[in-house]
Amino acid sequence: MKFSTKAIHIGQIQDYSTGAIIPPIYMTSTYAQEAPNEHKGYDYTRAGNPNFTNLEQTLAALEEGKYATVFSSGLGATTGLISNLQKGDMVIVGNDLYGGTLRLFNQVFHNFGVSLLSVNSSNKLEVENLLKKQPKMIFLESPTNPLLKITDLAVIAKLAKKYKVLFVVDNTFATPYFQNPLNLGADLVLHSTTKYIGGHSDIVGGAVITNNKNLKEKIDFARKAIGLNPSPFDAWLISRGIKTLSIRMDKHAQNALSVAKFLEAHHKVKKVYYPGLPSHPQYKLAKKQMRGFGGIVSAEFNLDLKQTKKLISSFQIFSLAESLGGVESLVDHPASMTHASMSKQERERNGLSDGLVRFSVGIEDKDDLINDLKVQLSLR
Repeated sequence: MKFSTKAIHIGQIQDYSTGAIIPPIYMTSTYAQEAPNEHKGYDYTRAGNPNFTNLEQTLAALEEGKYATVFSSGLGATTGLISNLQKGDMVIVGNDLYGGTLRLFNQVFHNFGVSLLSVNSSNKLEVENLLKKQPKMIFLESPTNPLLKITDLAVIAKLAKKYKVLFVVDNTFATPYFQNPLNLGADLVLHSTTKYIGGHSDIVGGAVITNNKNLKEKIDFARKAIGLNPSPFDAWLISRGIKTLSIRMDKHAQNALSVAKFLEAHHKVKKVYYPGLPSHPQYKLAKKQMRGFGGIVSAEFNLDLKQTKKLISSFQIFSLAESLGGVESLVDHPASMTHASMSKQERERNGLSDGLVRFSVGIEDKDDLINDLKVQLSLR
């Protein structure tokens, strides 16, 4: 069964009591039991719900994994993972990581004795030197947020296995349609299902996928024990959104490439970051590792900070907003929005300038998107 078919049919069993093609929303907090601990597989929705199960089956199939666990958000999924660490444990993270993930590590779990080791994941020697310090986990994004760096996941997976370190990949930007990290050797794949998987900017959710039953059990326990579950309605909405993931991602990627090419050729643009451009330093790796390049484009303009902020506040189709991955196009200023929790020094050290702008390219007509950019750039 191929991707689009799995997205529509796996985990979406019709309701045999009524014949309904779409499974219902199980808006219940608890379940009747025939006797203590004798039930039909569910006892309390914090621990499990049929809508969770349906979505988990779909996600596992699309990531070509065996098990999935859904969460209340992407950071909820990350919290579930990190909660399995202990005081004194070290985690290697990529040096271009979503600001909210860094905030969770540095301002929450640091207080419980979990420490970070930052790495340029493109540097194999640097990664291996840190792995020799015996961390418990290596946590990477590929492509990264917001600089769209690509990591050779198969190389990192081989190193992680050599040193017996758990390898986690945040696959939110690529989605399972364009990349499957488990097939490249990762132990766990994480998603903010708020983004492309949900796809319509109307839910918040997260998920973790693995082939390891023991890890699945630990992650399920974390969701139940910490209370990181989504609502049944949110899970149902994500199941609805995921059915169109393949056709949406094709359109996102087509539009993003057109936007990237337009920006790269514009005299008011200093630099464009998009792995689908031959000018991207890891273009060949991206072509080898991914089946498409995604819908995110980042750029720096030949404008000062005040002019840049005015520009991105003036678009008619690109809405200035947090998040990404919805059908509508968004524009974001990482330094003051998604990555504001990082200090200026941290951002600059990792190549994240105050002038960087991130575009989440939607599925509108590409000519309208480019015209929006063209008109506003002509006024600066």
